[in-house]
Formats: sequence, structure tokens, C-alpha cells
Amino acid sequence: MFAQSVHILLDNVRSVHNVASLFRTADCVGVEKIILGGITPSPVDRFKKARADFAKVALGAEKSVDWEQVGNIPAVIKKYKKNGFEIVALEQSKTALKYTDYTITKPTLIVLGAEVEGVSKNILKLCDTHVQIEMVGGKESLNVAIAGSVFIFRMRY
Repeated sequence: MFAQSVHILLDNVRSVHNVASLFRTADCVGVEKIILGGITPSPVDRFKKARADFAKVALGAEKSVDWEQVGNIPAVIKKYKKNGFEIVALEQSKTALKYTDYTITKPTLIVLGAEVEGVSKNILKLCDTHVQIEMVGGKESLNVAIAGSVFIFRMRY
């Protein structure tokens, strides 16, 4: 368990497999809730039936991690801020801290962005802190599920 309450907000992440993978990691480290923003797929389809493709990757974590689907991401962030959460975007930016230099010291909402675009600019502006995982190879970023997993495991241990 984290010493503080940790939730994750997914900003229009498109891949069912990435989202399900993040559910599994969230369960492993004690994330309390995942907010599925915008077009982010949920563990159930539009008829509220369990998605087999999601369940295959999440391996039951979709049942153990609390989640909610939301349309208005800025409103969610404002609500979390009002409730005393720090809003942390895992995103490359000019002001981003190295993820190894960041420590969770209070209730935290971690924002992860879409596979290609990352965290949208309007959402980044609402975040209190930006953190990034430095790249040393030829690629400029990690897959969102991998980056999110690296970050939340680092924050947990």
C-alpha cells in the first residue's frame, strides 16, 4: 500500500490492452482507483457486459480496483484538487522533473495520456507537477502501460 491515497486518471488512452495492463499493475501496487477519461475503454462494453479482451489482460484486476468512466476530465481534476490531491502528469515537458526525483507526499492523482499524443495540453496546464522518464536510446517515449507501471512501481517502493 502507498502511504498516501493514489489514483490514476487516463486521458483518452485508446488501447484496451494498455488500459487492462494498467489495471493489473494498479492492483499489484495498491492504487485505489482508476478514472477512465474520454474515450478510454472500460472493463465493460456499452451493454455493461464484461469485455473478454479486457479481462484476459487484467486477470481480474478490473474487479479489485475501483474505477469510473468520465467524460469531463478537467472537472475531475478540479474536484480532486479541491479534495487536496496533488495532480501529477507523467509527461515530457520543459518543466518536468525526473521521475526518480519525485516523491509522493500527499494524496495524488497520476495522469497518463494517450498512446501517441500523450497528456493533452489543456490537461497538462491543470496539473501541479510534471514528471518524466528520461530516454537514452533512439525512441522518445515508452508505451503508456509500461511508463505508467515503471512510475507507479517507483513511487510505491
